[in-house]
Amino acid sequence: MTKLSGERRTIAIETTGFMPEVEGDALFVAALGAGKACPGLPMVEIGSYCGRSTVWLGAAAETCGTLLFAVDHHGGSEENQIGWEWHDPTLVDASTGRLNTLPHFEKTMSRARLTDTVRTVVGDSPTIASTWTQQIAMCFIDGGHARDVAANDYAAWNGHIALGGILAIHDVFTDPALGGQAPYEEIYLAAINGGKFADVSATGSLRVLTRVK
Repeated sequence: MTKLSGERRTIAIETTGFMPEVEGDALFVAALGAGKACPGLPMVEIGSYCGRSTVWLGAAAETCGTLLFAVDHHGGSEENQIGWEWHDPTLVDASTGRLNTLPHFEKTMSRARLTDTVRTVVGDSPTIASTWTQQIAMCFIDGGHARDVAANDYAAWNGHIALGGILAIHDVFTDPALGGQAPYEEIYLAAINGGKFADVSATGSLRVLTRVK
């Protein structure tokens, strides 16, 4: 498998986030494939957090000579809030007492020298999608895991993926004992059962699909 290497790999691994290396490598390969299948079209990431996965995606977008639009409200998902399992107090803005991952994300993009390739888009994913007019080569969905959030992300973005383009989904667990079911049921199954997408690969909790119609 082609892998991200060198300083950028080190930066990705050091960045706060939840993507294992092997899944990051699979995401990198998927993005390279999307760029080849849909040359010139941009890529979109839904849910960037501190930029760990964005380094893998951004590096692939740069290689393909295209842009990556990283969409996140940067206030953290439900599971990242105070009192929840995945809360990280180091990401709380001392002046507001609220989670704010944007400064951490921007620092990561600067360290990885990806500011010319990655376009930071701060806001609500479906709202941004509602005014989006361009086809995209790839959409990576790794946003909130509440059922309505996951369903809305898929509904908002799947139609923008070009024929032959890639839909990648993180945290897909078929067994409820391993994790929440929203990415699996509200995104993955919706994509497969809708007939517009077909499986390409599965690596850990990362599922990669291609648009077939």
